[in-house]
Amino acid sequence: MAYQRIGIFGGGQLGRMMAQAALPLGVQCSFFEGQKDCPSATLGQVFLSDSQLNEFMQSADVFSLEFENTPLADVDILTQQHTLYPPRQALATAQNRLSEKALFDELNIPVAPYRAVSSEQELSQAVSDLGLPIVLKTAMGGYDGKGQFVLRDVADVGTAWAELGAAKSLIAESFVKFSREVSIIAVRGQDGEVRTWDLAENHHHHGILSHSIVPAPHSQDLQPVAEDYITRLLNHLNYVGVLTLELFVTEQGLYANEMAPRVHNSGHWSIEGAVCSQFENHIRAVAGLPLGSTETICPTVMVNIIGKHPQSDAVLALPATHLHLYGKSERAGRKLGHITISPKDAKQLTKICQQLANILPEPLALTADMTIDV
Repeated sequence: MAYQRIGIFGGGQLGRMMAQAALPLGVQCSFFEGQKDCPSATLGQVFLSDSQLNEFMQSADVFSLEFENTPLADVDILTQQHTLYPPRQALATAQNRLSEKALFDELNIPVAPYRAVSSEQELSQAVSDLGLPIVLKTAMGGYDGKGQFVLRDVADVGTAWAELGAAKSLIAESFVKFSREVSIIAVRGQDGEVRTWDLAENHHHHGILSHSIVPAPHSQDLQPVAEDYITRLLNHLNYVGVLTLELFVTEQGLYANEMAPRVHNSGHWSIEGAVCSQFENHIRAVAGLPLGSTETICPTVMVNIIGKHPQSDAVLALPATHLHLYGKSERAGRKLGHITISPKDAKQLTKICQQLANILPEPLALTADMTIDV
């Protein structure tokens, strides 16, 4: 059965791009969001999350989500009568880092050594067990570098607990020595078919994704391992839709960092760079339609626009460059849009990225002397 109306928990830029991908397929989207003027508002009806759950539930045939902090209480009400893709178990697991690590352990997906922490004494014990440095994170919430504290000295225990201890449930992880971060994105259909995109190599600036390079350089040996890990997750969770798994590249192999039960910032490149984007394939899966090809058309770089808007005409004057704006006002650290660069000749990537670095108003990890190795 193919669905023609999809209700999306959240109305940010991810919901916006999902709805943009849905329109050519004849699928309409509605949104459950706190603000009427959210980025998705021009693409479907918005129902306010503080009062209109029942109306939202009547607006669609099947439901999905665009962020992993979707309240489980709302999901539990909805799933009494309606279907949600991805399933509740995936959402609940991704919302709790301890549950997430336990699932990785169960499926034999390598992770850095970790300990559950609920008191300053347990944090001291974790430092003793794991050694330093370690990363202390809240078990729930936190994104883009928020809700984290890196301990490099025993004297940091008190400071870290004072900053994060109010959360009560935390996780301490060994500081993994990694050469780079990559992410694997995959989609699973209602019939169990799984398709994966090429690995993305991700670069960050102040804890926020700056840019992604696809295919990740020198990733031929990493790709099948990452595909195996994410397929284990998809099948175990009886997942439907797009799932993302962030990974560290270490001397011991790939270590899982975290998963996101949704379309992902590191997959925005796929709109221009793949035969079928993560957004279209997520809509296809949720709507019960056949999945599309995840093949990479050409090497691509995706660059986030953070904090301030660039001059659109200057960006669009660059060859093989595509601009996506989210309809957001400027604010420090806010993702306002993204730019994809996907020339047919991969040798052009470095030159165009260097030109773009001189146009962006916000300093990023993208620099004018960088070289894109593909």
